[in-house]
Amino acid sequence: MPRIETVERIPHSAQATYDLVADVENYPEFVPLCQSLTILSNRERRGRHVVEARMQVGYKSIRETFVSRVVLRPEELKIDVSYIDGPFEYLDNNWTFIPVDDHCCDIDFRLDYKFKNRGLALLMGSVFDRAFARVVAAFRERADEIYGVGGNTA
Repeated sequence: MPRIETVERIPHSAQATYDLVADVENYPEFVPLCQSLTILSNRERRGRHVVEARMQVGYKSIRETFVSRVVLRPEELKIDVSYIDGPFEYLDNNWTFIPVDDHCCDIDFRLDYKFKNRGLALLMGSVFDRAFARVVAAFRERADEIYGVGGNTA
């Protein structure tokens, strides 16, 4: 079962970085392998913001679509993603944004997943591993693009 865990320092505030990751609608613009994303629902639930989205990912001629639930917890600077439907047996993803100072944060990124189909796992496993490993870097690059290199976002 592939599992990715990393903590990466980002030269932008925890709040600004959280806001960037929470903006799931814009993922197709910069997230590796993400080709499209459709918001299926967007609501408040038990004091948390919950978004359900369908994402199409692809590499070369392979395309897969899956649905996930994104729970946004801005007061805690946390985002939890859980799998609903698609080619995975399970997929759990957690983001925690830890303030270092007013202009810098650590992103604690955790991802655990398993494909339902062994053939798909063999075919796509290494591609997904490399893409998922680049996710935090893609958000850093996007933050630099939006907020400027070196950040200074409070």
